[in-house]
Amino acid sequence: MSDTKIGFIGLGLMGSAMVENLQARGYNLTIVANRSRTAIDAAVARGANEVGTAREVAEQSDIIMLCMDTSANVEARMRGADGIIAGLQNGAVVVDFGTSLPASTRTLAQEVAAAGGQMLDAPLGRTPAHAQEGKLNIMAAGDKAAYDKIEPVLKDMGENVFHLGASGSGHTVKLLNNFLGMSIANAVAELYAVADLQGVDRQSVYNVISAGPLHSMMMDFVSKYALEGSDEALAFSIKNGAKDIGYYAQMLEDAGTSSSLVSCANNAMKEAIANGKGENMIPIMMDHYKEKLGS
Repeated sequence: MSDTKIGFIGLGLMGSAMVENLQARGYNLTIVANRSRTAIDAAVARGANEVGTAREVAEQSDIIMLCMDTSANVEARMRGADGIIAGLQNGAVVVDFGTSLPASTRTLAQEVAAAGGQMLDAPLGRTPAHAQEGKLNIMAAGDKAAYDKIEPVLKDMGENVFHLGASGSGHTVKLLNNFLGMSIANAVAELYAVADLQGVDRQSVYNVISAGPLHSMMMDFVSKYALEGSDEALAFSIKNGAKDIGYYAQMLEDAGTSSSLVSCANNAMKEAIANGKGENMIPIMMDHYKEKLGS
């Protein structure tokens, strides 16, 4: 599959690591700048072809991959005279690796199909380090024939690659995953803040809880900050966490209902963002809770 021509838009922390992995495996890449030059220049130095618009990316690619931060930005790159759909080759496959709204994904998939291509939603699990090694978790959904066609490429990018059903299912599962993850992370961050308030040793709290059924990787990620001062185990910003859990709430609103639980973590992260912590990593929510509690 190294003869497959790949277009990639969104060379942030995750996207640039994915591009580096693909280039190391011999794929030909066409890219376009989105925000920062650093990752673009590095990819060009490794042999990538840089063009000026998303349409040009599509015109030169069999698979067009996006790793963007919001549904609005995905839609902006897909539509318009300079968008992906305008330059789509017949039979091309578009893959949205970001965390997007399922309703938006389904609408875009219909527009791509009308233009002669197919669109998959394929949000990601794990970290940029895993992306560089080709060991991501990939939650793909959409047309099964399109998935089968590009599965070898996806397996060069991911260690665990799933096909989850119809269009939007991948983004739905990702939002379920992130709702649970952000809820647990915020609960753990708050419990350490409460432990400080009550004068209980943090390590003792960890020892007791981790010995029982509530122990989890997410608990360990936040605990590493609480116990060792390192936020690197969960390199995911409060701003992005709030976006994803907000999308979870929006997904339910689009379905005509609402969540009883989402407001807890959502409101706390919005408060942290308003207090200037948006770019901090999720474990630093502990500091936000300590400030609120006065601990």
